[in-house]
Amino acid sequence: MNISIRSFETNDAEAVSQVIARTADICNARDYPPRYIEDLKNAFEPADVIRRASWTHFYVIETEGKIIGCGAIGPYWDSLTESCLFTIFILPEYQGQGIGRRLIEVLEADEFALRACRIEVHASITARGFYKAMGYSYKGGDERLDEKDMVYHMEKFTANGR
Repeated sequence: MNISIRSFETNDAEAVSQVIARTADICNARDYPPRYIEDLKNAFEPADVIRRASWTHFYVIETEGKIIGCGAIGPYWDSLTESCLFTIFILPEYQGQGIGRRLIEVLEADEFALRACRIEVHASITARGFYKAMGYSYKGGDERLDEKDMVYHMEKFTANGR
């Protein structure tokens, strides 16, 4: 399959919002209650995606002119030495084909990652195994979900951090 990963453009917002909603409805709904899924979808309306892209380096994945995934990297609480992955979603029918791995490789080659000693991700229950396969471990060795029982705090130390 021929895919490309490129920087987000404002006119991508509607398609990105649809990718997130569809992925949440199909994949994340297995691990989360309906109210959480609705809140997630509401948090990523097109205007919200544009706002997120204004302070992160936001990427989209395309095949044959169709956006099939997205992901972003940005500073972790304005830190110059820590970064965080955000908004990583791949349409269900494209999962398991190495596309997510390619996206993480692009994000980890981004300037926010290259300057960082550590990259954090708030991994959903659904995506925890994927991040473990990508070399992320539980922050501080704590394998428990956060206080809201929604995400795992995972991290990877970079060459700068070792």
